[in-house]
Amino acid sequence: MAERFDSEDRAWPSRPWIMAAIGAVGGLVIHLLTDGHTGYNQTFPVWKQAATAFTVVATIAFLLTVELRRWTWSAGFALCWGVVIALVGWFTSQYNLQGEIMEFPFLSGILAVLVAAPLFQTIRDEAAWRFPYARLHRHAWTDAVIGAASLAFTGVTFLLAWLIASLFDVIGIDALKDLLKEEWFGWTLAGFAFGAAVGLLRERDALVATLQKLVMVVFSVLAPVLAVALAAFLLSLPFKGLSGLWDSDIPATPLLLLSGAGAILLANAVIGDGREERSSNRWLQYTALALVLTVLPLAILAMVSMGQRIGQYGWTPERMWGVVAVGIAVAYGLAAWWAAGKGRLGYDDKLRPLQTKLAIGLCGLAFFLALPIVDFGAISARSQLARLNSGQVKAEEFDWTAMAFDFGPEGRERLKEIARAGEAKQRQLAGTALKTKNRWDLSRETEIVERQADIEKKVRLLSPDIRWSDELKRRVSALGDCSERQQCALIRLAPDKLVLLRTYADERYLSASIIDLAVSLPSSAGAVKTPDVVEIVATDTPAMKDVDLGKAKIEIRDVAIRQVYVDERPVGQGVRISR
Repeated sequence: MAERFDSEDRAWPSRPWIMAAIGAVGGLVIHLLTDGHTGYNQTFPVWKQAATAFTVVATIAFLLTVELRRWTWSAGFALCWGVVIALVGWFTSQYNLQGEIMEFPFLSGILAVLVAAPLFQTIRDEAAWRFPYARLHRHAWTDAVIGAASLAFTGVTFLLAWLIASLFDVIGIDALKDLLKEEWFGWTLAGFAFGAAVGLLRERDALVATLQKLVMVVFSVLAPVLAVALAAFLLSLPFKGLSGLWDSDIPATPLLLLSGAGAILLANAVIGDGREERSSNRWLQYTALALVLTVLPLAILAMVSMGQRIGQYGWTPERMWGVVAVGIAVAYGLAAWWAAGKGRLGYDDKLRPLQTKLAIGLCGLAFFLALPIVDFGAISARSQLARLNSGQVKAEEFDWTAMAFDFGPEGRERLKEIARAGEAKQRQLAGTALKTKNRWDLSRETEIVERQADIEKKVRLLSPDIRWSDELKRRVSALGDCSERQQCALIRLAPDKLVLLRTYADERYLSASIIDLAVSLPSSAGAVKTPDVVEIVATDTPAMKDVDLGKAKIEIRDVAIRQVYVDERPVGQGVRISR
């Protein structure tokens, strides 16, 4: 028997089957759109990316929000957001050279949908622009619980399907196993299972509400742990200083923002959706207050960290999105401090309406930033070019990859300007960046140019007739880095061949590569793995390690070997002849 949390929601016994069918159709459509475009180095047409985004968003939004009551509203909500996200994806995938849809504006649009869903459900239930906090809070948590549980159910469904297929496979019936290997069936089954799970759970949302309360109880237990940790962290900063934050291998800004987000989540688990739902434990109430009060200092620290990075390295789209996230955290922190000042221990009554307003504002901000209105790439391109022109960064250390692939049309226009009127090295790198169609090849190219800058100081020359040229510097640099830890030595093997010796790893293993000077050097950035390089593999001696190329005695010797040939072709490894 169906158990509904809201008495106004009618029972819908056929919902699981309807939702399963919608999910299955959605999964099949996704397969048809993505088939043949998911492998390595395969192109994914922009229109198919946009259509896939529409299908995913519209299907999931409808499955999670629909009720018999005003079901057409849910259909309209899902279709409208599907169109919006498809258009955002269309513009996003055309913004950068490689046509990638998973960029920050697209993710901002997805965030807008996630925040908009419980807001829409509340409006639908109220049939007006009203947001009773208890209803809004319940929808937000219920959607999260049902979504997570449905994903888990989908995973279990696949495990069960493979178990059944394996049982039949052992007796010689492999039809089910072959079917599961088909991508179209996998997508269809995933959509079917997810839709069925959402339908089953939504029809029993009174039980889901109980599960939600259990989750909130667990989070409430964790709240004191995080509160004590954050309080201890903030109180220790005056004594330990901030240098540890900046010197850490873990980026400070994301870490601080995640800590703030965790504090908000656990505090809301304690205060619930109203005074009646708030934990009666006085210590937990103090804990929740401490958690929301830590958000502002954490956000300020994140702001300082972000400001320091911008001062050192200029603006990039990632840092601009980071500033947006910091601004949201600061806004919540200020709201929490205002609520605490006004309400004291009853701060949560003041905070809940503010959280509703912040959620609406966050939805609007995420939607606005997803639109192609504010060009973060153009701002970043101007900032980085100013650093290059002022000499703050050398040409070989400049992020040409970001300028070509992350800053959009404005970044590539700036590259054209540099290629026309920049310094010699800048023109070379800008021209390479414009020609390269792959960010990894360009990163490799700029790495080679950076190594070339002082390569002659890092390589020991063992033959007096070797002279450094730009081409030789490039060949040596393309083979790897030369430094104090990775020593290099260069010796002539023949008039047109050199051998580069290199040590690598902490054990300082020795490797050797032949550089054939008779083979012309490709000039394109995508061809740095040149065919003139042949790695020497020692087959009859153990690998050498703990080699000091700065002091080692290195010489060229002629060695005679005996080799088996079949039809004029060598077979196996040769054997050295002793003399």
